[in-house]
Amino acid sequence: MVARDSPESEGLTILGDGKTRHPTSPDESILEAFTNAYPDRNYNILLDCPEFTSLCPITGQPDFGRIVIDYVPGERCIESKSLKLYLFSFRNHGSFGEAIVNRILDDVVATCSPRRATVRGSFTPRGGIAIEVTASFPEE
Repeated sequence: MVARDSPESEGLTILGDGKTRHPTSPDESILEAFTNAYPDRNYNILLDCPEFTSLCPITGQPDFGRIVIDYVPGERCIESKSLKLYLFSFRNHGSFGEAIVNRILDDVVATCSPRRATVRGSFTPRGGIAIEVTASFPEE
């Protein structure tokens, strides 16, 4: 077990605090990272959210999809509880899928400075058309 005041948990405020606050928008959300135990090694972390929801910014209708974050960490790794709450914050947020995927990539990069990262959003069909959006850092 890692102690709450250990170097590995430095900067974490959500995990283990005993309280879960559900942010109502991505702007209110806090995405956190912890110290990577293997910063000199290239390895992939894949985070999969198969039940992502947001709102269409025009109609207000719900949009459903899957968000997959695949990254090679640098000095820090994304903490999964904060990620869960961050992704949950899109539930009542109006935004197109293209903007959502790019926002998530920007926030992941700002939070943990990965060596590389790809975010893919696969949105379920509306009007008979499914949308898949992929954004990468650094840009390919």
